[in-house]
Amino acid sequence: MNINKAISTSLFIAFFLCSAFCYAQVSLPKVFGDNMVLQREMEIPVWGRAVPGSLITGELGSLRATAKTGKDGKWMLRFPKCKAGGPYTLKIGEAGKPDTGIELKGILIGDVWLASGQSNMEWQVQQARDARMEIENAGFPQIRFLVVKQDKKLSPQSDIHAGEWKLCDTANVKEFSAVAYYFARKLHGDHKVPVGIIQSTWGGTPVEAWTSRDMLLTSPITRARTLSNDTLKLDREDFVADSLNWIRIWDIVLNPQSDADKIIPAPGYDDADWTNIEMPNVLRDFGIGYYEGMVWLRKKLSLPASFAGKELTLNVGHPEMNYSLYFNGKEICKNIWNANPSHTYTIPASLVQPGENTIALRVAMLWGGGGLNPPADDLYLTDGASTISLAGKWLYKKDLETAFPKIHNYQHYPGVLFNAMINPLIPYGIKGFIWYQGESNAGAAYHYRTLFPMLITDWRQRWKQGNIPFLFVQLANFKKAEPLPGESDWAELREAQTLTLSQPNTGMACTIDIGEANDIHPKNKQEVGRRLALIANKMVYKQALIASGPMYSGFRKSGNRIRINFTNTGSGLSTKDGKELTGFAIAGKDKKFYWAKAIIEGDQVIVSSDKVAEPVAVRYAWADNPDCNLVNSANLPAIPFRTDTWKGITQK
Repeated sequence: MNINKAISTSLFIAFFLCSAFCYAQVSLPKVFGDNMVLQREMEIPVWGRAVPGSLITGELGSLRATAKTGKDGKWMLRFPKCKAGGPYTLKIGEAGKPDTGIELKGILIGDVWLASGQSNMEWQVQQARDARMEIENAGFPQIRFLVVKQDKKLSPQSDIHAGEWKLCDTANVKEFSAVAYYFARKLHGDHKVPVGIIQSTWGGTPVEAWTSRDMLLTSPITRARTLSNDTLKLDREDFVADSLNWIRIWDIVLNPQSDADKIIPAPGYDDADWTNIEMPNVLRDFGIGYYEGMVWLRKKLSLPASFAGKELTLNVGHPEMNYSLYFNGKEICKNIWNANPSHTYTIPASLVQPGENTIALRVAMLWGGGGLNPPADDLYLTDGASTISLAGKWLYKKDLETAFPKIHNYQHYPGVLFNAMINPLIPYGIKGFIWYQGESNAGAAYHYRTLFPMLITDWRQRWKQGNIPFLFVQLANFKKAEPLPGESDWAELREAQTLTLSQPNTGMACTIDIGEANDIHPKNKQEVGRRLALIANKMVYKQALIASGPMYSGFRKSGNRIRINFTNTGSGLSTKDGKELTGFAIAGKDKKFYWAKAIIEGDQVIVSSDKVAEPVAVRYAWADNPDCNLVNSANLPAIPFRTDTWKGITQK
């Protein structure tokens, strides 16, 4: 026999036997596993694969279900509705063939929520506020998480790449979504039922990536871009290369190249050709442009004699999250993903020299970021008695180490995250969705008015659970506070989110008061989770409570003043800090806004300005990072709004 033919025949036989073996086994997708939570008070779907035409039987505690496998090898069981409880064991197998069975243990019946979005939903407990205390006290065995491993695909998948259900304890909680954990903890405490979170998140991703191809093709906003995916190689070479390149990038971030960490931080290193920069500053904004790679910063300073021989404290303020700090050539820290969010370090007395000393920072610029962010007061060196500011002149230089390989960031492409990280979860029984995303769509905020409702409709249609609750977080305040009223793409994105409340059974947690000017990932995730849970308690669990802040409901002109009406006021409006109202701006027909005087009168706010004799429009908290303080009796912030419909900066 011809050797090539023999090899081909052998491969065919091996493939056939492998396929037959796989079909002979009853299998479940990875969304099912030990310690999972299944949704109470609804038929419980469980699905998988087996030999075509076989009878599949299932036992879940005392519940029984059967199904026949189709010609494609797929089967679907639906267990009867049951109340919260457990633990139970799930047994699945082919009738009359016990050797084909699967047994999953430690299963609870409770409420399951799918948590999705970009980095503020992905942000882990260990990265957020009070991380150490929260991790130490995370003993909630009836809260379980399934963290879906990040993946991207060109076509809808039937299984996730990886992921397993884990109990919420000190060992596991640190890697869970902080927002989802605090949301789950509140609901579990309030309702005394098990809570399961399926976490499917990816930082820096737009809403289009999480929406199905079929839905994206229905809109002219996304149709052309979605069709362009068809030009990608079907063998996914580009996708594979992206993943491998990220591995290489992180190898460079974690391991300085060519002994750079031993050479560049040294006090005697020649930095004469480096570029001056005033710190604090963002390197991208200073002139380096959009750059991804390793950047080095150096600063020499003369210490007073009183510092000599003392242990010092150095605070590098608000740096990019991945960096290493050196003092007189010695590594002080390696901070990866804000392992130390305080950015405060001890400089041993043995390293402190009289006279000139050298500070060096090795910063990973990822996604165009990088630098030391304001305020300047957080950048200092102290011996406890005296403090030296580290703001001012620094030097920087890029391209001193191996360049990062090219990244295509295919996770941004339309549909690819839906295909790999959402479709495989359907139709797992859930109570609802929680969503925190929008930062990546702020530059095209006007389109978000269409795209976000499209995603909600898309997911609801595919889950086939009717208008299942969809709760989301409105973007927090972020970036530099501007002294005068102006336009803002973040304000327009928030408006698009507010408009989405017109969709049935949706709820929004406003976080306009708990963001951080210098960090797109505000640390107070406890309050974000609590506010989402408040909305769930009112909208889903039917509790009588105030779940959100004052909502603009209309206005009326009265001479040179405008009266603004609000709902959700509780027992009355007030200011969060007890001071005069801030955040209101008013304009006439010329569309020029001025800061306004605002006075609370019952459930109304009366707005005016000496500079606007005939006002026609009012805006509140209309900025990237507004100074605003209107709250209701539950101390929840008023939702940003505008009374005008003038064309915004993202309406193109």
